[in-house]
Amino acid sequence: MSETDKNIEVNSNKGTVKNYESLNAIIAKRVRDSWDLMAFSDMGGHNYRFRDVAEAIEKLRLMFEAAGVKPGDKIALCGKNSSNWAVTFLAAISSGIVAVPILHEFKPETVHHLINHSGAKLLFVDQSIWEKLDEKELPGLVGALYIAEYGMPLSRKKELTDTRNNINERFGARFPYAYDKKDFQVYEDSPEELAVINYTSGSTGMSKGVMLPYSSIWSNVRYCLDNIDYLGPGDGMVNMLPLAHLYGLVVETLHPFCRGMHCHFLTRLPSPKVIIKAFEEVKPKLIITVPLIVEKIVKSKVFPMLEKPLMRLMVHVPFVDDKVYDRVRSGLINVFGGQVREIIIGGAALNKEVGTFLNRIGFPVTVGYGMTECGPLITYSPASQTRLGTCGRCVSRMEMKVDSPDPRNIPGDLWVRGMNVMQGYYNNPEATEEVMMGEGWMNTGDMCTIDADGFLTISGRSKTMILGPSGQNIYPEEIEQKLNNLPYVAESIVIDDHGELVALVVPDFENIALERLDDRRVSEIMDENLVSLNRELPSYSKVKHIELQTEEFEKTPKRSIKRFLYQR
Repeated sequence: MSETDKNIEVNSNKGTVKNYESLNAIIAKRVRDSWDLMAFSDMGGHNYRFRDVAEAIEKLRLMFEAAGVKPGDKIALCGKNSSNWAVTFLAAISSGIVAVPILHEFKPETVHHLINHSGAKLLFVDQSIWEKLDEKELPGLVGALYIAEYGMPLSRKKELTDTRNNINERFGARFPYAYDKKDFQVYEDSPEELAVINYTSGSTGMSKGVMLPYSSIWSNVRYCLDNIDYLGPGDGMVNMLPLAHLYGLVVETLHPFCRGMHCHFLTRLPSPKVIIKAFEEVKPKLIITVPLIVEKIVKSKVFPMLEKPLMRLMVHVPFVDDKVYDRVRSGLINVFGGQVREIIIGGAALNKEVGTFLNRIGFPVTVGYGMTECGPLITYSPASQTRLGTCGRCVSRMEMKVDSPDPRNIPGDLWVRGMNVMQGYYNNPEATEEVMMGEGWMNTGDMCTIDADGFLTISGRSKTMILGPSGQNIYPEEIEQKLNNLPYVAESIVIDDHGELVALVVPDFENIALERLDDRRVSEIMDENLVSLNRELPSYSKVKHIELQTEEFEKTPKRSIKRFLYQR
């Protein structure tokens, strides 16, 4: 503990856990209560009712048994989002088997390592990914099955082969009469049992296996069920975030499933055009997304319209401006399907210009905060209570504090404690010791402040903080947010180049092409941007120059820039 402990302000929303109901008990009750409702669909493809999910789980359990996979053993999933991916995950945790989601964007050698490191006995994988793997590098696997239709490219056990080849016959033998909701049973999990090992997605270059017990997943799902009150059975959800990431898996998929909602998985690249079409079809009330999706839609659909001469005039006329913004808000609601009650953004901060605009027109958007190590929730506030620039207040059954002499004004490391927090990193005690601070506290690595009302503001990652010439703390994320609001800047990162701050900028190629700007004019605009940027910055954090990039930055699946690739 640091010398500043007496100045650390603790924000707590621990609450009390009464009548603890296990995660699997929630899943079982939902399956039975929503038996004939739609549960999962691939957009334009496969469909599952809740009863179909139950039957598919039973067939997967037959294969688990044939492979010798028991409660506490591990299975790995590596593939693009799909209904079958979600069903396989549910089959694992409802059977007491540890699920190991692996991002399908990982390179083959990384997939090999993570399967072996986790000790998974079965691998569920997309065919296109399996074709790039080498089964000789996976000696611990009993078998591998394709996520789509559960074909089996690898079996090292005769009983598994026979069961897969005769799965319908085996299912019929186990359930000789019509399969009914009373037949769907689940493993009786206890809070401390391991449910998921989720490997982090490499924005720092290292991938660690986060161990999440059933209590963490339950607490996250329970929070969503208790605090998002406008959803009900049968409501639609557009699922576009990676299932191998906790935000997409728990908040966007498992939570809606436990409500009896109908999840629609995008099976194509989630471009704005594809997403908008999905919103039109599904008409979701809740949208879970990352900033980039909302920013692209607002910048492409709304801002160009507001730049027209008549509109620019009207938004500066009192009373008229309110009517204009009401129409804009209504139009934007329609872009998101017409029934959206709230958009929850996670993964990164919303662009300040876009956030300010959405706040001005009263659009129902809010920013939450979390991390894989908390399964994932740490803070959230509903759109009706959100504060611009913050990311909400501490969620239930959690505490947070800022290690700073003045937590309201001077950023410090954010520590968290509570039911959501992981058990540690799998087979990595050194990494676990680096973040676990004693008495259950975990250091998130984020530099934050907490205001008098408990709203959290993130300044940046402690690992990306740059030390100024006289010892000042410089948070590149704060500079980047200002820079990203300037003309023809699509995205940027600020780096320390041997004592000087340099901004790497990806230009807005689309608008540059539309405006037919040549390289010389773009360079002039960036020089003007640099002057404008530095005018807003203190002397110790001024940027020396801008370097233009020819292609967008490489990113993790949650659209965070892999900053480590660009450090000097």
